[in-house]
Amino acid sequence: MNVVRAAVPGPNSGPGATIGEAARQAGLSARMVRHYEALGLLPAVARSDGGYRLYGEAEVHTLRFVKRSRDLGFSMAEIAALVGLWQDRGRASAQVRQIAQRHIDDLARRVAEMQAMQRSLEALVACCHGDARPECPILDDLARA
Repeated sequence: MNVVRAAVPGPNSGPGATIGEAARQAGLSARMVRHYEALGLLPAVARSDGGYRLYGEAEVHTLRFVKRSRDLGFSMAEIAALVGLWQDRGRASAQVRQIAQRHIDDLARRVAEMQAMQRSLEALVACCHGDARPECPILDDLARA
């Protein structure tokens, strides 16, 4: 998914923060920062003479963008597309809206599926006596599948 290669430049976006500090500033773990970098959501960052990654303000800002996107449930592919659109100052907002609307539609479908599961389980629990008898309509229903 190595789609994105440049962070949105910001003031003083030169390298400086270690991975731990960048992760802390973005509200992530260092492991997730490395993961996002490996996926191409961040550009290859500068390295210190000792080989340590150094993150500037632009990279930390991108990490916050990715975290917020994940918090809203976007997939990594959707986030890669959103980061690319965010970085493209000439993009049409219609493209962003399409991605968000597809995500909303997917969330609505998943919520409906979960509500159907809940109703099914509630009906099964209502049929179960929950006493010392070995008969259990919940297990019987599961065994039928």
